[in-house]
Amino acid sequence: MYLSRVPPELGAESLAKQQGFRNPATLIAAATGVSTGDASRLVKVGEATAPRSDLLGARLPAKYPLVSEALDSGALGAPAAAMIIAALDRCRIVAGVERIAEGERMLAEKAAGLALDDVRKLVVRVEAWLDPDGLEPQEEDRRNKRVLSLFERDGMVHLNAVLDVETAAPVVTAIRGFVTAAFAARKDTPDADAPDADRRTVPMIQADALAVFCAHVLGCERRVPVAGATVIVRMNLDDLEAGTGSATVDGVDQPVSVGAARWMAAGGGVIPCVLGGDSEILDWGRERRLFTRAQRLALVERDGGCAMCGLPPEMTKAHHIRWWKRDLGPTDLSNGVLLCETCHHRIHDNGWEIRIDAAGSGSGSGSGSGSAAQVWFIPPRYVDPERTPRLGGRARFDIAA
Repeated sequence: MYLSRVPPELGAESLAKQQGFRNPATLIAAATGVSTGDASRLVKVGEATAPRSDLLGARLPAKYPLVSEALDSGALGAPAAAMIIAALDRCRIVAGVERIAEGERMLAEKAAGLALDDVRKLVVRVEAWLDPDGLEPQEEDRRNKRVLSLFERDGMVHLNAVLDVETAAPVVTAIRGFVTAAFAARKDTPDADAPDADRRTVPMIQADALAVFCAHVLGCERRVPVAGATVIVRMNLDDLEAGTGSATVDGVDQPVSVGAARWMAAGGGVIPCVLGGDSEILDWGRERRLFTRAQRLALVERDGGCAMCGLPPEMTKAHHIRWWKRDLGPTDLSNGVLLCETCHHRIHDNGWEIRIDAAGSGSGSGSGSGSAAQVWFIPPRYVDPERTPRLGGRARFDIAA
């Protein structure tokens, strides 16, 4: 129980002072061994989720009752609740009571069962939805802070970069694509134990990627291997036309404003993609073994990257749910899923099942395609005796706008 949830007649401040501490945060820090900053966040969680009283002593619900319920039931941990409460507080004045209540509902429901890093992704998206006009001034501030420094020391050249989302998006996408291509080439090498085998670490490959890209710019005569990496900026068409809302960049957690999205689109290389349109065949049956580029874009729209662990799209491959050879599975969207190599092996080696459900109930029969469908992972019985379906893909972080 948080210190702020002590009986109202005693009060958290009074309790702390009785124990000889300046405030509740310092008491919690001393008692639990956490930092004062972490203790302050716990105090705010307690204050925001504890029952309140008005000036006449009448009982009032907690400031954030849904977060309080999720916290009491164990669906949310204290760090996740602190993150959610901080975001709601930041947007409270701008968004208004009704929109804040809707934001609390989305966060309390969708954050349950997510790892803290995934909760952070969800929080930044909901915060952008609550205060879309706040993105642009933040972006201008971040843009003005971008920097890349180079200096020599101990015979090495050091590069340090701090980049805003728009500047970083092509950099991140290209380097990740290069790393993926390098690992794919390593996997195809016949003798991995040969003296000249590629044993570079990921940071080494990333450094080599930067060198290759710069050399390519200087010479511009050969194609650079980046495993089909593409920068994809996603935004609702109505928002784009109206100049409202926000956009997301695949592989980057921080949403961007509509102005930033338009600026990135104006930079070139944007290809319109209408999923399910007449101009592209998205289901190939048994006619083709490999998924097409159009199909992969449709899978990225649905899965957002690795549908299981969330790695960005350029670090995944499109896999058949029902295997091409063993099960005679078709190359259709309803039979495809984006997975990184690790999750691919985890699923096939450990008895997990995958279902694609157009209705989003987790009990579908494997039908549905495109962004309306959802991916569900069914754990083996030794992981979960009930085999409760776990939602995967982009739907874990989508919010009802």
